[in-house]
Amino acid sequence: MELHSSPENIGGDIDCKVYVAVGKSTAKATSILDWTFRSFPGGEICILHVHQPSPLIPTLLGKLPASQANHEVVSAYRIEEKEKSNKLLLSYLSLCRRSKVKASILQIEAAQVQNGIIDLVNKHGIKKLVMGDVPDSWMKVKRNSNKANHAAKHAPRFCQIWFIYKGKHVWTRESSSEEEAFSSTSCSLQGHQDQSEVSKKTEEESLYSHLIEIRLEIESLRMEASRERSKSKHLESEAAKSINKVKDLESACEFEINLTLEAEDAVKDSIQKQEKLVEKREDIMKKLQKTIRNVAVLDSRVQEANRRSEEATSELKVLETSIASLQREKHRIQRQRAEATRWIGLWKNGGHDNGGGSNGLLAEFSVADLQTATCNFSESFIIGEGGNGCVYKGEMLDRTVAIKMWHPRNMQGQEEFQQQVQNLGKLRHSNLVTLVGICPEAWSVVHEYLPNGNLQNLLTRKNNKTKSSLTWKVRARLVAEISSTLMFLHSESIIHGNLKPENILLDTEFTCKLCDYGICTIMREDILRCPSFGRYNEPKAGAFSHTDPEFQRTGVLTPKSDVYSFGLIVLQLLTGRSPIGLINELRKAVSTRKLASLLDMSAGEWPTFVSRRLVDLGLQFCELNSRERPMITLDLVKELQNLHTLEDRSVPSFFLCPIHKEIMYDPQVAADGFTYEGEEILTWLENGNETSPMTNLKLDHLIVTPNHSVRLAIQYWLCKP
Repeated sequence: MELHSSPENIGGDIDCKVYVAVGKSTAKATSILDWTFRSFPGGEICILHVHQPSPLIPTLLGKLPASQANHEVVSAYRIEEKEKSNKLLLSYLSLCRRSKVKASILQIEAAQVQNGIIDLVNKHGIKKLVMGDVPDSWMKVKRNSNKANHAAKHAPRFCQIWFIYKGKHVWTRESSSEEEAFSSTSCSLQGHQDQSEVSKKTEEESLYSHLIEIRLEIESLRMEASRERSKSKHLESEAAKSINKVKDLESACEFEINLTLEAEDAVKDSIQKQEKLVEKREDIMKKLQKTIRNVAVLDSRVQEANRRSEEATSELKVLETSIASLQREKHRIQRQRAEATRWIGLWKNGGHDNGGGSNGLLAEFSVADLQTATCNFSESFIIGEGGNGCVYKGEMLDRTVAIKMWHPRNMQGQEEFQQQVQNLGKLRHSNLVTLVGICPEAWSVVHEYLPNGNLQNLLTRKNNKTKSSLTWKVRARLVAEISSTLMFLHSESIIHGNLKPENILLDTEFTCKLCDYGICTIMREDILRCPSFGRYNEPKAGAFSHTDPEFQRTGVLTPKSDVYSFGLIVLQLLTGRSPIGLINELRKAVSTRKLASLLDMSAGEWPTFVSRRLVDLGLQFCELNSRERPMITLDLVKELQNLHTLEDRSVPSFFLCPIHKEIMYDPQVAADGFTYEGEEILTWLENGNETSPMTNLKLDHLIVTPNHSVRLAIQYWLCKP
């Protein structure tokens, strides 16, 4: 093995094709190709590339092994990888064309690049191979692990390999002449057998090269057309600028002519005045002689007058300063009077500045007002903090308020922000937080403060008395209140856009009030899909937990996006668990009839009908395809409003399952003619019972049939007040 053979002695056999192994690094591949062009002038080269599929696939949950990721996601990512690989090889082939070197491409896919190179050498009988190597300083460390060393050890002896580093020849693994002779003999013996196959392969390579050349030519023409369009637009722009300059010059010339005419008129007037002045001068000279005689007398009087004038000027300055001070004081008192009047009006209206009770506008506060309310934005007043701003607790208008300060970089313009918030302030609903005022200067919104915090904090706390107050009745009522609020917002053509437990606040009676509604109208569109959007004190992994997957994919926010978020909140209220992976867990539990094992028992014992109905609605709301999600209708809201009152209402007896004595969610008719809850009768039969639970007589068969009439009757009864 010769470690430093001279490049000038390399290209002896010009007719033999030289194979150049290249990878993903454009810089390394370019240096290797440049060396090959210089060392094998006039020869044909073949660009050899081994495509190594990535073992990890990027998904919404992070990078996963290909075996664990969704098949469709893996297929899409593989296609993308292949397109990138083809684009890279086309760029290498384009480099060869610019260097006027005849070239083709040979590519395979392999899990290990070094093994792929050896397979190609064996399969195609490659005799000349150029590839990259590590520098000498790395030889001792990486000699046993890099691709160059692997090729040097395992490549057939008939293949001569040149190793290149940064465009310079490092060393050569010479081929064995004996094995070359043996290879030549073997090739001649098999020549007749492989002639047709080689011819076919050569034709395919030629057609593929021709196809690549055509694609490169098309790409070149497309780029040329793009440059011509850009040049044409530039010329049109320059022509427009020239026309504007000509118009400006014409206007300037016209203006200059007018000035010249005016100057000429002024000169004529000046000459006439000068002639009159000459005449007056003679008269003045006569009078001057008389005046000089009086100068001596008047001189003393003038000095006295000057002295008095200076004194008067000083006194005048003092008076002007006093007047200015009085005016400033007057303005200050007027402002204080207006501010006091506004604050008195706010206090009388409970914090709602209605502009005299007619225009419905929110009160506008100054930054100084916010500083006073929060002790100059003290950190101890912060009750929420995230990537888009902070929420402070403050005291204003003799009441406790929450002040949400948005980062200006995430907002639209100040005027748009003020207009949109004023529009949102006109909304009135018992389950929307009441907006008190706005400070456009600080991109801040002031709204009522709710003492029980947000729903997320209550659901995640353990051994907390407040959490124990979230009984199943309270949770069912919260579901109804949220549904009613969403139906109201959607009827006003407003999308909440950021619905999650952190934005559901609770008052002292555990009545929910939604905040941050309509946020999509006041934030920049590119911020809405950022991972930090709307995140307050929540783990990074959950940044997108309540966001509609269809919105993440398309960027289009619709009322169905709120429906998806609402569905996840319903499932969280049922289970008290994190939303990540919750949908799949519940689908599996429902299919295996093990829903009870996932319910949050700190809420008390859930009625079967209530839990089954809520989990069914939650899973429907969370369908990936928005067209499969139901709309929030008035009938649905009425049904949800009645769920938490089931125990207080008189239930018709034929709505109750004879086995567990609760309202039936999935009524099924058995062979004995009685209607049972589907899960209960199936469990009865699966336990080996062949008799009727009601009559204890043997059943004619074990088949159950859905009772749609009873199911519809139950649904209709639930919608009635």
